[in-house]
Amino acid sequence: MARHDAFRVRQSIVEAARSLDALGLTQGTSGNIALRWEDGLLITPSGLPYARMSPDDIVFMRLDGSFEHPLKPSSEWRFHRDILARRPEVNAVVHAHPVYCTAFAMCRREIPAVHYMIAAAGGPTVRCAPYATFGTEELSAHALAALEDRTCCLLANHGMIATGPDLEKALWLAVELETLCRQYAVALQVGTPVVLPDDEIARNVEKFRSYGLKAQD
Repeated sequence: MARHDAFRVRQSIVEAARSLDALGLTQGTSGNIALRWEDGLLITPSGLPYARMSPDDIVFMRLDGSFEHPLKPSSEWRFHRDILARRPEVNAVVHAHPVYCTAFAMCRREIPAVHYMIAAAGGPTVRCAPYATFGTEELSAHALAALEDRTCCLLANHGMIATGPDLEKALWLAVELETLCRQYAVALQVGTPVVLPDDEIARNVEKFRSYGLKAQD
């Protein structure tokens, strides 16, 4: 049964990785996904096109960074590992380079509370972490700081991170963040977006504890 469960979980990661393009979250082989598993994590491998990826290609990594697999884990394994180690309520991490999220990240701009859906991020802003070279401890540290009291963030000149208690909710949040960034970009062209006050976002954050994507039985 344990082997069957492991295959099913690995398959869910493959399916989620393949859905990134269809969801408008990434292009080509960019982006990566990690899921908490036993005493470590399961993570997509480095440099393997999603169309060719199989459940056996998903890499199991221990929290000390060691692994035993013919393929290397994603080059971004550090922040995946560190987020899962630091945030016990998080079980899934999605990293991608969607167009609108990345455009704001290129401008190093945080997303303000221009729509109540920002409550899904856990607070009145989506922060943009400072730039650091991909795959480094420095980038991981910046990501952890930007995610403090938040469920998602932007990475300067890079992309975005979305987290969740499970993979389905992390993917849902990634789509919501890209939608919010797209709406904000259009609103900036129309005029001056009005930012909602912090107390209104706090009310919505509380409402979001019982709102959003529901777990499937």
